[in-house]
Amino acid sequence: MITPNFAEYLSVFADVVRSGSFSAAARKRAQTPSAVVRQIDALEHELGVALFIRSTRSLTLTDSGQKLYQRALRLLDELADVHAEVSAFDISVSGTLRVACLPSFGKRYILPVIAALEAEHPALRVELDLTERLYNPVTERLDVMIRMGDLPDSTLIATTLAPLTRLLVASPAYLARAGQPVSTRELVTHRLLDKLHGSDLLGWKEIPDFSHSDAQRSGVFFRCDDFEALRSAALAGMGIAFLPTWIVGQDVKAGTLTRLSLGAEPWNAAPSRIHLLRALPQPGAKVRAFNAALCQAIGTPPVWEP
Repeated sequence: MITPNFAEYLSVFADVVRSGSFSAAARKRAQTPSAVVRQIDALEHELGVALFIRSTRSLTLTDSGQKLYQRALRLLDELADVHAEVSAFDISVSGTLRVACLPSFGKRYILPVIAALEAEHPALRVELDLTERLYNPVTERLDVMIRMGDLPDSTLIATTLAPLTRLLVASPAYLARAGQPVSTRELVTHRLLDKLHGSDLLGWKEIPDFSHSDAQRSGVFFRCDDFEALRSAALAGMGIAFLPTWIVGQDVKAGTLTRLSLGAEPWNAAPSRIHLLRALPQPGAKVRAFNAALCQAIGTPPVWEP
């Protein structure tokens, strides 16, 4: 069985042959002659053959030693090539980057970043999984995952991309027709837009004096499993939506949606974040480049904040 130090022993052996003595090889490697001798002894013991004919004045390779030296040079060159290739891979933006995130966020903010990265780094390939399913980056072999809101305890490493702020919004046309609520209690008299799957993503229950059962009692007039469709429904005057600023912030800035700041928006009082999650403590070049490009594209404050 090959010992873990076999490659190191081969390197020492090659240095001894090239240098002509244990002491010369020791100087080259910044080791003591006795340390070099011990490593050659260990290599001979592992192989079960003598590699040198030793005398007080010279070292001569045995036939086995000559054979090993010829093979060792090729093996050490191949190891050096592998080392250089892997090191270059980690410092060059190349290979396949695997990303998972919500569909709407991915289409709006991830795709432009990916397009710019691939134009700058032709050796980079990207696999973008647009899904609401909560992946495990380790078992799914993902490089990064975008996650909204509170994070469960885990070994994953999180980088904050932006605050997660949510707004009650409606179109000016809807408010002109149905009236503008002045308190959260008045929401029960309005048409509401809700998430078809996973109401926790929209969080009606987080609005004070208004629960998800209130929303059900008032009659949710439109449900959908897509953030963009809910935004479009709000723009079309179908009712009031409770959506993150990365979906509707620019509409509020443009005036096509009106922000309902009921009760000074207490649902935004507790800090919430958009995170980039990764499994590796030391990310490779492709992950570092993606993280930097995404943070720059989002900006501080985020480009979508009204």
